[in-house]
Amino acid sequence: MSILNDSPESEIRIVYPETHPGAAETRISFHAGAPDAAALYAPGSDGTRRRCFVTDATVATIPALERFIGAFDDGVCGGDILIILGSGEPYKTIDSVLTIIQTAIEAGFSRTDLFVGIGGGVICDLTGFAASLFKRGAPVHFVPTTLLAMVDASIGGKTGCDFNSYKNMIGAFYPAQEISIFPEFLQTLSDDQFRSGLAEALKTALLYDKELFGLFKDGAEKIKRRDPQTLFTIIQKCAQAKAAVVEQDFMEKGARMFLNFGHSFGHALETVAGLGAIAHGDAVAWGMGRALALCAKKEFCTERYKDEVFSVLKEYGWNTDAIPQSVIGGGIAERLLAVMHKDKKNQNSKIRLVLQRGINDTFTQEMEDADILAVLKPSARPSGI
Repeated sequence: MSILNDSPESEIRIVYPETHPGAAETRISFHAGAPDAAALYAPGSDGTRRRCFVTDATVATIPALERFIGAFDDGVCGGDILIILGSGEPYKTIDSVLTIIQTAIEAGFSRTDLFVGIGGGVICDLTGFAASLFKRGAPVHFVPTTLLAMVDASIGGKTGCDFNSYKNMIGAFYPAQEISIFPEFLQTLSDDQFRSGLAEALKTALLYDKELFGLFKDGAEKIKRRDPQTLFTIIQKCAQAKAAVVEQDFMEKGARMFLNFGHSFGHALETVAGLGAIAHGDAVAWGMGRALALCAKKEFCTERYKDEVFSVLKEYGWNTDAIPQSVIGGGIAERLLAVMHKDKKNQNSKIRLVLQRGINDTFTQEMEDADILAVLKPSARPSGI
């Protein structure tokens, strides 16, 4: 601290050290075989700290978690507690965050006790955000149960909730100490959930890994039938890529912004359709298509590259039209544009987008409204999601 006296009014300046809230590092472990949260955490066992486990009503019914859930009597097992929230995007609210915090306070938790999110991206985001707020920060672990959470949502410390129908408008950078990945969970997912996670994995391939993109192109049959070794390869490659980016740019001031490829369009679609009406991954896949359509139109990338990616999108059932059929009503393009203007990545009145010149060749640029509207105006009746 220094006190400056070179002006009529003194000034006090405090210099803070650089910190990483939540954890100094994140350890990601991969576990073969059937998921066993009971063996991993031994609820009710005497330990140095208590645990607040958070999951949702859908995850709580997975057979592999039966022994873990059954250990709790009315949400209590020894010094540990279990909170079961509603499932899906409609419950990704500040009220859910406060429910976690209130339950932990009423149970007498301290800031050294542990929060553990067991679930998909929504549960990881909510639990991490609650941990960041609880008594100014308590440690958090994640056990991701969806492909989307394994390849993206649980990694990197982005936590938060939706607000007033806008995606992730409240949140914090707060990484988990540990992430335990059981790929076997993926065999329990619905087709919609599985496809949603694949979209984020494809995004990672387009941004960082040509070999992974080749796997999406040439290994569709194995991916669709959920071949365990193929899925493990996808998860591991995505985790490694995101870990490298997050370590380089934790607070998303530079390179990490590329991870938002497809998200400005996709988040707007989720908002206009009504949060939860369209799976996040489906919206992101559509958003990547719109971003590449814009790139081709502006000659940032070739039509050949756009068509190559569109072919992969269609192979997995994603919409590549201007407006998905599931969104109805007048003025859709204008409504999408209005939401995109509220995107937290924008720095002024223009919309900043993540764009590509080609595979693994990515950049950000502010775009004119007219250029964005040009790829949101359907030229024919759309089809797909």
